[in-house]
Amino acid sequence: MSGHDGGMSGRDSVQIPDDRDFGAFRAQCESESGWSLTYSKGGVGVWVQLLEPERALHKIKCRMECRDVPAETLYDVLHDIEYRKKWDTNVIETFDIGRLTANSDVGYYAWRCPKPLKNRDVVTLRSWLPMGSDYIIMNYSVKHPKYPPRKDMVRAVSIQTGYLIEGTGAKSCTITYLAQVDPKGSLPKWVVNKSSQFLAPKAMKKMYKACLKYPEWKQKHDPHFKPWLFPEQSRLPALALSELSLQHADSLENIDESSLAESKEDRGEGSDEDSLT
Repeated sequence: MSGHDGGMSGRDSVQIPDDRDFGAFRAQCESESGWSLTYSKGGVGVWVQLLEPERALHKIKCRMECRDVPAETLYDVLHDIEYRKKWDTNVIETFDIGRLTANSDVGYYAWRCPKPLKNRDVVTLRSWLPMGSDYIIMNYSVKHPKYPPRKDMVRAVSIQTGYLIEGTGAKSCTITYLAQVDPKGSLPKWVVNKSSQFLAPKAMKKMYKACLKYPEWKQKHDPHFKPWLFPEQSRLPALALSELSLQHADSLENIDESSLAESKEDRGEGSDEDSLT
């Protein structure tokens, strides 16, 4: 049922991932063949797999060891959309659109790209699977009639993106982030380098800091509201799969940004305290 390389791209209609899809995603997270290590420092590793070098189309994989963060806290942080607006400085706008099942929904996410690139957005079907002390959250792009591409954004395509969280102790875990996103268009080569060697590690460290502060924040913000754990709490309208269609990358407008140079004020590495640009 699944597409090639463990992705969801071989499907010809919108479907909710099954156990085989979650298994294939986990296998990709754990696989080492075909990946080039581009960053390894301070408990964070980043690997890249170039798919179409001429278009800078690539897969990226980041892994981070999280001390003093239980797996379930990290899982909550990734799900908690209100908290994401606090710590994810990349986010322009994000909201849930509707719920499909107890462990799948559809959402919108728009993010800032490094200057002078245009900002991107996606509409994705997300699903999640708790497995004891391990968890998977993954998504792929879909089309929803009420959320067509916007004029001020480039609609990107998540071919498959997700997180594997593995509990390594009562208060420690490892997170693997795996993304295959078609950013639509031809990107300059510096973007892949900047993403893998600077932006991705920085984003992981920011997420780690957010995890350390989450229990205290959540205590003051609707502490018992966790619809990802208790689906009966969900306030989202029910969605039918029939309302969605596949978002094929080739049906969206391509823009050519391959000749754009990185803007000067954006070139500095900055400290880990800085917000993501």
